[in-house]
Amino acid sequence: MKEFIRVMKVLSDPNRVKLLKMLQHKMMCVCEIQAALGIAQPTVSKHLKQLQGAGLVGCRKDGLWVNYYLTAESSNPYAAILLKKMKHWLGDDPEITRLVEKIPTLNREILCKR
Repeated sequence: MKEFIRVMKVLSDPNRVKLLKMLQHKMMCVCEIQAALGIAQPTVSKHLKQLQGAGLVGCRKDGLWVNYYLTAESSNPYAAILLKKMKHWLGDDPEITRLVEKIPTLNREILCKR
């Protein structure tokens, strides 16, 4: 039950749900997520750490970039099931639609040099 509660608590924040929906479309760095959500870098990092702790998000270093992505397989079975289900949820939400439309305009080279 502990793993279930952990996933549910992590998803109680709207920004973390938005972040997961964005990561369904592509791997992203912190600067891209920050620009899309309009929140501070430390807040993005905190959200990512919580999502990683629940087994929903992983990261991979690629040169100077740290890319965050949805985990395909997780040690937390609830996380894996939830990620599969989330692909079909909130697709018609205007806020999610706006964020997804914004993703292709985010240029990490420009954003991370600010």
